[in-house]
Amino acid sequence: MLKHNLSLFFRNIKKYKSTFLINIFGLSASMTCVLLIALWVIDELQFDKFHGAQVYQIMEVQKTSNGLSVQDVTPGPLAESISLEVPLVEAAVTTTSPSSYGIGQSDDKFKQEGIAAGSDFFNVFSFPLLQGSKSQVLDGTNSVVISNELAIKLFGDSKDCIGKSVEIQSDEKEQFLVTGVFENVPNNSSLQFDFVFSFKKYQQWYPWVLNWKNNGVQTFTTLKNGASKDAFDSQIVDMIKNNGGEEYTSLFAKQFSEKYLYGNYRDGKQIGGRIEYVWLFSIIAAFILLIACVNFTNLSTANANRRMDEIGIKKALGSKRGSLIIQYLGESLMLCFFSLIVSLVFVAVLLSSFNQITGKQLFLNFNLVQIGTIILITLVTGLLAGLYPAFYLSKFKAITILRGRLKGSLGEVLTRKGLVIFQFSISIILIVSVWVVYQQIQYIQNQNLGFTKDNIIQFEKLGNLESNTEYFKSEALKVPGILSVSSINHGLAEGGYSSSTNALEWKGRDLETNIEMESVMVDYDMLALLEIDIEEGRSFSKSYNDYNTTIIFNQAAIAAMGIDDPIGKSVFIGGKEKEIIGVAEDFHFRSFRESIDPLFFMLRPERAWLMMVKVAAGKEKSAISGLERLHKSLNPEYDLDYKFIDKDIDAQYKSEHRVASLSKYFAVLAMLISCLGLFGLATFTAERRRKEISIRKVLGQTTSQVSIMLSKEFAKLVLISIVIALPISYFLASNWLSEFAYRTPIKLWWFFCAGFIALLIAILTVGSLAVRAARLNPVDGLRDS
Repeated sequence: MLKHNLSLFFRNIKKYKSTFLINIFGLSASMTCVLLIALWVIDELQFDKFHGAQVYQIMEVQKTSNGLSVQDVTPGPLAESISLEVPLVEAAVTTTSPSSYGIGQSDDKFKQEGIAAGSDFFNVFSFPLLQGSKSQVLDGTNSVVISNELAIKLFGDSKDCIGKSVEIQSDEKEQFLVTGVFENVPNNSSLQFDFVFSFKKYQQWYPWVLNWKNNGVQTFTTLKNGASKDAFDSQIVDMIKNNGGEEYTSLFAKQFSEKYLYGNYRDGKQIGGRIEYVWLFSIIAAFILLIACVNFTNLSTANANRRMDEIGIKKALGSKRGSLIIQYLGESLMLCFFSLIVSLVFVAVLLSSFNQITGKQLFLNFNLVQIGTIILITLVTGLLAGLYPAFYLSKFKAITILRGRLKGSLGEVLTRKGLVIFQFSISIILIVSVWVVYQQIQYIQNQNLGFTKDNIIQFEKLGNLESNTEYFKSEALKVPGILSVSSINHGLAEGGYSSSTNALEWKGRDLETNIEMESVMVDYDMLALLEIDIEEGRSFSKSYNDYNTTIIFNQAAIAAMGIDDPIGKSVFIGGKEKEIIGVAEDFHFRSFRESIDPLFFMLRPERAWLMMVKVAAGKEKSAISGLERLHKSLNPEYDLDYKFIDKDIDAQYKSEHRVASLSKYFAVLAMLISCLGLFGLATFTAERRRKEISIRKVLGQTTSQVSIMLSKEFAKLVLISIVIALPISYFLASNWLSEFAYRTPIKLWWFFCAGFIALLIAILTVGSLAVRAARLNPVDGLRDS
């Protein structure tokens, strides 16, 4: 029986090649899309999971004038206090965010990402050590643990590194002793670094970290087996206040393995994160797979008459319905198996381009997870595609088939039409989604940020540049093409370098309101370089005694403080008086998802460690070459590692860019598969109505009239799809745009345009076939029927 069924399967493929090709193309294209998305989703879901469920990050909630703000930075002494005071804790550790340091020998250094961490770092996190004891490697003040890759780079070999010395340069150069080597940090870790040095040394460098009123480091803990997170939260909630920290803060624990996917908060509540994109692409993959399965279902049921004789004879010879269902499901699964082979070839070819779009390093390595996913996708596709046709084809009675009294029911026709409507509704929703994301990105890129971002490069002060900043600035201005040079301590993009404080005092301040402000330290001419307009008062100037005595607020800060006529008035920071000399216009120092927060500038060149250089348009190449030579002469240990700030700012929206790019391909694929199915269905309809078409032509109907008659039925289905899809598209677009504080207004013509495009494509698909069928010689049509 198996041999017989296989013979019938291949015979039908040979006999109905067009139907087979439509099905194989639709299924293989959709499965390629699903497999690529599955690889991406698996990678996303595995981020940070190797650390285990008992690792928690301590999050801080601040009550501000704008509501509740959640951040992942905490005071430096917190980890030690938790270890001593909370019995539920197994271990606690303080870490800094990864920063660039020079590391190597005195005359040969590499710029690498390093973190400072407490002695329990390797007890809390599951980064395997190749050499050294995880309980001791960070005990010493000048201890450093390096990655296997960095060990090879520094010493030529990762063996026998323990006890060797390296020099690390931050503000100053210091010698460190290598006490351990760890495996390279995996790609699915959100925490990426090349070496870890002792937090004790970081405390010596930056004593402010020991103050309970200052944030800037991160705190992680592991809980004992059986410990309750809720009980732990209740014991740490007021720990900052109880130790003399800020009054408006509280703490809670966040499972670290969940933070990557669930990292967004609004007004103190968790509102999602990257998990939204996981769900989005999973749903898109499911819909594209359904569209291909709909094609298979429609073509199988529409072409049922071709297999009626086979079904009638089998039933007359005693075949049960169950055996027929198994046969047709088996044929569907075999077709999916062929499609899988084709799709795996497509995945292998497209994976490199897919990695570029998604910023991933995905591989088709056929591990247990991947093999299980591939098998599951194939089985689900085969069942979805074949289930309805199997039950549909097997339900007919032998006597009805053999007497030739088989007629299609109204329900079957409505089912086919409903599936076509479903296909095009999904395609239209995808088209609208792509357009809305594109319009929002265009809106962001064309908005006035409040400062100039073009032709400005930035790089960190490293090595001798830290102590020779003024000389570097004066010499850099002599380089042809360089217009301005200054420095700042604050990034101009979300996720960049930033700091904040609520320690300002002023006359008339409401003590019940906590106002958190961004703190920005700048050198002279920084505001002029960025072309930030001063709405009132003046900027910093060498003609005045502005160093650490004056302050400039943005408009949002002055509004939050409630100060009238601010110029000349005083505020106090840490008990020191600062005179307000200017009010800068608001500018976007975070992404357009966030409203503009209060901010102030202070003139502190020694704390402005990020250099910015503005170059003339069209002279970027020569200006940068001159700057590199100057940097090398002053700082021979380091190459000039620069980037343009407009790229940094645009990178804030890399998720949106990726969504737009991927959705564009998905929308085209969905429309292509839908039209392919429509073409197959229209081909069968035209073939079945050949006699009717011939009679109409004999009775005098023109080719155009017959073409319109054949196209009208399918055009109605697409119009119904438009009516269904547009309100859904509007709801989804509004919901997505609500994540942005500044967003493009929704325009109705976007939706009608998407509907028109879908209708036009459908008419062109069916219309070409309809014209060909209408031009058929009626004599041939009547003779063949």
